Amino acid sequence: MAQALDPVRFADLAGFAWDDSLAAFQTFRRSAKALADGVAPTRPGVAPPPALLGIAREALSADIADAGAARAFFERRFQPFRVTPEPGKPAGFLTGYYEPRLRGSLESSREFSTPVLARPDDLVTFAAGQAPPSFDAALSGAQRLPGGALRPYPERADIEAAAAAGQGRPILWLSDPVELFMAQVQGSASVELPDGRLVRLAYDGRNGQPYSSIGRLLIESGEITEREMSLARLKSWLRANDLAPGGRARALMQRNRSYVFFKLETAFDPADGPTGGAGIALTALRSIAVDRSIWAYGTPFWLDAHLPWRGAESSAFAQLTIAQDTGSAILGAGRADLFFGGGDEAGRRAGDIRHACDFTVLLPLGEPR
Repeated sequence: MAQALDPVRFADLAGFAWDDSLAAFQTFRRSAKALADGVAPTRPGVAPPPALLGIAREALSADIADAGAARAFFERRFQPFRVTPEPGKPAGFLTGYYEPRLRGSLESSREFSTPVLARPDDLVTFAAGQAPPSFDAALSGAQRLPGGALRPYPERADIEAAAAAGQGRPILWLSDPVELFMAQVQGSASVELPDGRLVRLAYDGRNGQPYSSIGRLLIESGEITEREMSLARLKSWLRANDLAPGGRARALMQRNRSYVFFKLETAFDPADGPTGGAGIALTALRSIAVDRSIWAYGTPFWLDAHLPWRGAESSAFAQLTIAQDTGSAILGAGRADLFFGGGDEAGRRAGDIRHACDFTVLLPLGEPR
């Protein structure tokens, strides 16, 4: 690992003794069950170390019913290490994400005309660092041609043009390209159908092209200041700047070459979060997305930051979280995305999170560094 890991004591983690360790343990147990059962991640990453697998099995059999016992479990089995992402940057960077709640239809109509595409049969996905030698290292997917050869998968603009020509397999229709784009950025969405039924769009792969933040592009071009930027401001700008093919807004979205495909879930517990990269349901304010080429799913992280996580005003956020997801923009050891839950309020809170954060990773005792 390029990052520096400095051992510290649990007593050095301000607020650790007062965190709701039972909530963190219950979130960890979801990862533990997935690890013990060999659940296949939806986005494969580095293999979990043997010691973490052993701790996962212990967690499943442990009789833990209060915060004190949960805290003792973590303290006896893990060693905390402060993460220094790179020289000159003592702190990491934290953003937030959420599950949008949208309206859509299983049939195309004037109101719902933007298709949500299923994963194509010719899409091949690579695990972190396993792209063919002839491919650009930034690519994580390919198109398998009829003869078996691989080539980089088409970019967003090409996929959208093909969909407009009737190619691809739509599984649902949304009201406009902005709703689809935001669902793709967040990696999931719950959708209310006209008859009141609730379905979920679950991540089912992406074309493997590099991700670009269109919010960042608007800031760099001077269209929106960094202070003004928010999810609501971004959506407003897109809808005011021509979403039709060839329009400014559509052209901006197509500068993000990455394109996410979905599968439709019709039977799920609405109380559960969407499925993350580790293949398990996410937990609000306890699940984080990390760089899957560096950190194994199921790894606990202590996050310490000052965030507007409860409302417009910033306050201390010091909680034990579990690596259960990943994202195309989540790159580096000191980089994470905090899951805020579902709905508009979660979206408002998540959209305001772009803050420095101190990361402390909990690594299994006895595991080689």
